[in-house]
Amino acid sequence: MQFFSNEFINFFNKLENNNNRDWFNENKKEFTSFVKEPFEIFIEALINEIKEVDENIVLTPKEAIFRIYKDVRFSKDKTPYKTNVSAVISEGGRKDFTSPGIYLELSNSVIRFYGGAHFLARNQLQNLREFIADNLDEFHLTINDKKFKKYFGVLLGEKNKRIPSEFKELNLTEPLIANKQFYFLKSLSVKEILSKNLLKTIMDLYHAGKPLNEFLKIGMN
Repeated sequence: MQFFSNEFINFFNKLENNNNRDWFNENKKEFTSFVKEPFEIFIEALINEIKEVDENIVLTPKEAIFRIYKDVRFSKDKTPYKTNVSAVISEGGRKDFTSPGIYLELSNSVIRFYGGAHFLARNQLQNLREFIADNLDEFHLTINDKKFKKYFGVLLGEKNKRIPSEFKELNLTEPLIANKQFYFLKSLSVKEILSKNLLKTIMDLYHAGKPLNEFLKIGMN
């Protein structure tokens, strides 16, 4: 099934050059017809697919999808609209960034698929580091799995400059223990947005990252 049309891409091409409220209000019907509604249908289909293998996912599209309106209070860029649509599918949805899950972003130039844990509370990070230290072989098997390596390459994340003393020795042989984020990323070309196989492509990425997401989820709790 093809979820998106060329009009999806064209809308964001025009928005990039007309990122103001007057233009957006004049073209809101186009946004609704070609961007908002197709994205909601796609995310609903994706949630339903994920539900088949993860009973903890009970989200609605509304609970997963971010608004296109930007929060410009602390940004130098005061343009009011994002030039993409995005959603997070996890146990907590868009209101809980601590749950391992997937994050999708579609624009006029790229699809970005993220997985893993990006925002960990202090106690979750400590728990996860202890879990990695106690299950190092399993951690290595997971991040070196053939499918994970094929799609995502390596595990990403910013590192703490200082880590608790109990992890300093392990840090010499496993630098990932110093991470404060544990996420993975795959970028896809814009032509994939128009593909009839888009849902399958995203689900292939989901399945490739699922073992690591599950490892992270267990370790954080």
